[in-house]
Amino acid sequence: MSPLLPPDYRPSDDELFMSEFQLEYFRLKLLKWRAELLHESVETVAHMQEESLHQPDLTDRASLETDRALELRTRDRERKLISKIDAALRRIEDGSYGFCEETGDPIGIRRLEARPIATLSLEAQERHERLERTHRDD
Repeated sequence: MSPLLPPDYRPSDDELFMSEFQLEYFRLKLLKWRAELLHESVETVAHMQEESLHQPDLTDRASLETDRALELRTRDRERKLISKIDAALRRIEDGSYGFCEETGDPIGIRRLEARPIATLSLEAQERHERLERTHRDD
């Protein structure tokens, strides 16, 4: 059973890292984010079903097709984000959430607040990005 969080609870560096309260806080944060993304997806589908591509004016039709393509790309990015959220929720369940996949070190509360799906510590992420830039320049 998950602990009941106080309404004004915010994780802090003063408490045990990935305590029950912190895990529950991030679990709820991830679930809320996931629900928002799914809601937007449902709205997009409904909106696309309402709109008709049978526009008499070619300019209007081209504009509508461009809008749809952009919307679909956005939803695809959100679909990938939902899968990352699901992976983060699984890490909460298995006890590995909040720890760097490369080093095993704590990722840090501030980083998790900003990016709750983070899998690397800030140092490991920066190292990873430097390697990517190096290989991209080749």
